[in-house]
Amino acid sequence: MFPEYDVIVVGAGHAGCEAAAAAANMGSKTLLVTMNMLTIAQMSCNPAMGGIGKGQIVREIDALGGQSGIISDQSMIQFRMLNRSKGPAMWSPRCQSDRMQFAGAWRYALEQTPNLDFWQDMVKGLLVSRGTVQGIVTGMGQEIKAKTVVLTNGTFLNGIIHVGEKQFGGGRMGEKGSSGITEQLVELGFEASRLKTGTPPRIDGRSLNYDRMEVQEGDEEVVGFSYKEVNNPIKKDPKSQRNCWVTYTSPEVHDILKTGFDKSPMFQGRIQGSGPRYCPSIEDKINRFADKDRHQLFVEPEGWNTVEIYVNGFSSSLPEEVQYKAITKVAGFENCKFFRPGYAIEYDYFPPTQLKLTLETKQIRNLFFAGQINGTTGYEEAACQGLIAGINASRNAHELEPFTLKRDEAYIGVLIDDLISKGTEEPYRMFTSRAEFRTLLRQDNADIRLTQKGFDIGLADQGRVDAVNEKIAQTEQVKTILSELSIEPSEINEFLEKIGQTALKERQKAAKLVLRPDISIKNLVAHHSLLQESLKGFKDEALEQAEILLKYGVYMEKEREMANRMGFMEELVIPDSFNYDKVQAISIEARQKLTKIRPQTLGQASRISGVNPSDIQILMVHMGR
Repeated sequence: MFPEYDVIVVGAGHAGCEAAAAAANMGSKTLLVTMNMLTIAQMSCNPAMGGIGKGQIVREIDALGGQSGIISDQSMIQFRMLNRSKGPAMWSPRCQSDRMQFAGAWRYALEQTPNLDFWQDMVKGLLVSRGTVQGIVTGMGQEIKAKTVVLTNGTFLNGIIHVGEKQFGGGRMGEKGSSGITEQLVELGFEASRLKTGTPPRIDGRSLNYDRMEVQEGDEEVVGFSYKEVNNPIKKDPKSQRNCWVTYTSPEVHDILKTGFDKSPMFQGRIQGSGPRYCPSIEDKINRFADKDRHQLFVEPEGWNTVEIYVNGFSSSLPEEVQYKAITKVAGFENCKFFRPGYAIEYDYFPPTQLKLTLETKQIRNLFFAGQINGTTGYEEAACQGLIAGINASRNAHELEPFTLKRDEAYIGVLIDDLISKGTEEPYRMFTSRAEFRTLLRQDNADIRLTQKGFDIGLADQGRVDAVNEKIAQTEQVKTILSELSIEPSEINEFLEKIGQTALKERQKAAKLVLRPDISIKNLVAHHSLLQESLKGFKDEALEQAEILLKYGVYMEKEREMANRMGFMEELVIPDSFNYDKVQAISIEARQKLTKIRPQTLGQASRISGVNPSDIQILMVHMGR
């Protein structure tokens, strides 16, 4: 009934969709197995993509030739570039999504992908022989053979849903969990543990009083995520964007929530797994931050054609009656009606120190893990892992060299290196602060950094490469024009004085004026006719790129020098057979950690918690360096 596949992807969430699309687009015969074809690419939690650190990941996925950026642009109902008041290294795109459109666009894209088949069933086990995965076993008993398998099980592995004192099995509200895989992998020598995440109640938007909340509008210019042109009504007409709103909890709300603490599954110990530190439940927030009188809530519409509202910041597993009583004391929610209460979900994951940089497991050849199974939280973190796992599963199936990204090449590289070098005991979330080279890893230059790499592995198309080369060429032309064109004081001083800048006493190159903090190329173009004529026809992205390179070039050079200095450590490969027990001069903790994680390079070894610089120096001596 089934042919032998190059790649089988288990699970059709954000990680699974990217993995399947990548493998199939690279020419591998691929099967996507999901328990429910109707929930492909479901946004299980908030209806949004991107955000601080996360938006950069979506742009990197897009630059490599993945799908998340395109799908996000097709289905967004509001767009904002966060952190615009800070430097460009911090700018982070975020969109509010139409939940149904997002899932529908993903399914349509997958169904239009050659080489990709679908099968609806639970996967209860793996076919493994001599340390190599051979395929899967489904709930209906079919054995499907494959050269490689990617597991993207999300929160479904032995998932348990908690609402107050009630608990029941499930991977999402209304959907059954998955069993069998964890037990088999543990028997094969894998270490497994438990994590917890949660979601807020969904509200009938018709029952809210928006006049009592602060409105949050989208940007006047909708940039989006994809470097390709994607049709969406809000790109053509930014004023058509849906609004979001902001409101706040209060001491009264907190007091009501506290009445449910004695029935809280988290506080009473029924939940064993750790929750996300940076996205805590509302009860966790008022418990940990008892000095705070209020907490911010974001009121987010779920789409164009629905009244359903997502209350971002009010995740809870308290009894539903406590959730309801408390939220009715929030400004604007006095007469609210629930569609469903918030809940927590506890599920199995596998500490990611058991993986290689390719996301292939160390224990079983040709078996890959991606997404929440590795201890991450968030659609974007899952999607980028799925992309890398799908790429490498495809390359393994065709006996090609592995594809990896370094910490100075992409946020994706930072995320994967963090996971496999440091592990995680709580759901991992990406932030700009996790990237030591964030001035290099900006959202605006992901295409320049990664598109050629995507093209070289057969994922990004020639059109993308041509667009990047044009962007680079235009950027250099703009820089040249600005460095050669002089501006007279009489031509610009009126504008400078108007914005509180020091007037010119003598002519000055336009490039030097751009170095001033409150002056942009667009400002100068608007107030200088010759410059306007000289830069006519250049794309906005080239103007922005030139301005960033001029303003922050010195900082980028220093960061690149630092990356190059550290880079030599990444080239020093540690043999798989290296015996750390023979290196008695390094600390006991370092020996234990190095033996367990088995880093692939000295650079990775240096980032393992408990391994000191002196340990690295000793290792270098033993390796003959």
